[in-house]
Amino acid sequence: MNSFLKITVIGCLLVFFAACQDKREPNYQYMPNMYEPVGYEAYSEVDILPSNQEAMVPPANTINRGWLPYEFENSPEGKELARLNTSPLDSLSKDANLAAGAEMYTIYCAICHGDKGDGQGTLVKREKILGVPSYNDAARNITVGTAYHVQIYGLNSMGSYASQMNSTEMWQVAEYVMKLKQDLTK
Repeated sequence: MNSFLKITVIGCLLVFFAACQDKREPNYQYMPNMYEPVGYEAYSEVDILPSNQEAMVPPANTINRGWLPYEFENSPEGKELARLNTSPLDSLSKDANLAAGAEMYTIYCAICHGDKGDGQGTLVKREKILGVPSYNDAARNITVGTAYHVQIYGLNSMGSYASQMNSTEMWQVAEYVMKLKQDLTK
């Protein structure tokens, strides 16, 4: 009976000390820097960089990886110069380019311009936006180069799609737009 009493007292003491522990704060922090982060101000001097260097803006005339600058400016003159531009895509894989262009067109363009390029997309039919002309409109005089130019910079109420698609995808969409224009004139 003596040993039973000792075990009971020890058990009660353990429960007592466990109950008195402060649960708002952990007892032991294995990696305290993960619990209490140190905030750094962007573009300021920090101690962790060698010789107190600071994060800097990229040097002048650098471009992002995977992005190519467009040679024509965002102006009516630039659009007219782009009109003479041709697609740099491989002509041997024209069917694959048109298929990829059709897929991208369906995702980004058909909601306004319509599946056939007739300017009767879902948003136009619901009168959410107005004034989307058909691709076979003679006054528009669309070419592959102008279609790409409009995707890069946008036109009127249409914004730029340069952040949604890379240059290859935009050329594929431009070629598909020309196919839609050709289908509408038949």
